[in-house]
Amino acid sequence: MYIEQAYKSDYSFWKYLLIPGAFIGLMILNFLAIELLNLDVDAIMQSEIKRKGSSRFLIEMLLPFAVGLIALFFWVKFIHKQSITSLTTSRSLIDWKRVLFAFTLWGVITSIMIVVDYQFSPENYQWNFDANKFVILLLISVLLIPLQTSFEEYLFRGYLMQGLGILAKNRWVPLIITSVIFGLMHIANPEVEKIGYIIMVYYIGTGLFLGILTLMDEGLELALGFHAANNLITALLVTANWTAFQTDSVLKDMSEPAAGVDVLLPVLVVFPILLFVFAKKYKWTNWKEKLTGTVKNHKNVGSAS
Repeated sequence: MYIEQAYKSDYSFWKYLLIPGAFIGLMILNFLAIELLNLDVDAIMQSEIKRKGSSRFLIEMLLPFAVGLIALFFWVKFIHKQSITSLTTSRSLIDWKRVLFAFTLWGVITSIMIVVDYQFSPENYQWNFDANKFVILLLISVLLIPLQTSFEEYLFRGYLMQGLGILAKNRWVPLIITSVIFGLMHIANPEVEKIGYIIMVYYIGTGLFLGILTLMDEGLELALGFHAANNLITALLVTANWTAFQTDSVLKDMSEPAAGVDVLLPVLVVFPILLFVFAKKYKWTNWKEKLTGTVKNHKNVGSAS
């Protein structure tokens, strides 16, 4: 069982507070600074992109996540004395085929949705392709975006899911808490300012979807693949002046952002369909136990490797 993998480590709960606490604290300070100082996030981003260029700005935005991932791995390995494999999955080895399947599935679906929307509403898009700039974007994205998404998955669906699970002794508490915190992490994004707090339904819903993937599949592999595809394909294919990722992508969305079907459709329709697909492929059963059951310290879980 995935959460029980934490019992392979030194799972003193205070150790679980430091890295998440530091990260969440920085997010809170960032949000408070924006609110109390009445900062225009979009204007600041545009100014920085104009001054530094979109490629450098993207690198500077993604690098802290790469450093965070290395720090988290170091902390888990040497402070908790837990293997990265047991943080990733309940399987004896990380199943990279699962990562690739989720990445490919969501990458293809996302690409199709963007192309279809472009065909039906070309007036909402501006052709933004520049071969030289795109090659640079491609290199940056392939190297750094998977590190950014992996940090978020390992922190929320991995480290916090396991830590909160052994504290609460059940699965539903870490599922709900990590989903809400994951959603709130995006509260300072420029699209929240443009669309409104209703978009938090999408962010929290995405966290819930990824949490269900992790618990039902007993590992992070599907969540890692999905999240990487989501951010990578979006960064490469379409950008907008009001999103967190503002890149030299193929298309630029010129439409006025609004809270509507784009917020609710993934949570209410797309994610349930994806769960059905994954459940059929990997033969998931016993949903109630895996999502809400108790967490027990079985003696046969083993020791850290």
